[in-house]
Amino acid sequence: MEHEAEVVGVGAGSAPSGDVPAVILSARGEYVPIFVSGDQAQSIGMALEGEPFDRPLTHDLLVEILTEFGGAIDRVRVDDLRDGTFYAKVDAERYDDGEPERFVFDARPSDALALAVRVDCPIVVTDAVIDEAGRPPDSIRFSGDGDPSEER
Repeated sequence: MEHEAEVVGVGAGSAPSGDVPAVILSARGEYVPIFVSGDQAQSIGMALEGEPFDRPLTHDLLVEILTEFGGAIDRVRVDDLRDGTFYAKVDAERYDDGEPERFVFDARPSDALALAVRVDCPIVVTDAVIDEAGRPPDSIRFSGDGDPSEER
């Protein structure tokens, strides 16, 4: 089963190698931290805050190209977690002679989430992912500026 999720923050999470950037999703009453690169965290965080960029970032460019060619992103899915690695899909469509043509693209979750926050499309997470990676909300603390970090 899939559950709609929302990005509740971008912050630092604890990992064996030290603090690393993480995007925190809220789904099914749990938080799902997804570790991302520093660049991806900054891109997602700035898009969430509506901060403009001097030049389009890769995700902005992809959205612009897709839109120009008559396509749209319908939703993104975080649908698998294997050996500590999250997997995602981007569901898109375009219209050809008034008929929808649907596409599914494999994506890194960080890229899928960066696209989702730009186009404001639904984000869904599967039960299997939440069962394995979900954390109770009280296990994530938010600093005064709203940035989340995992409890150690």
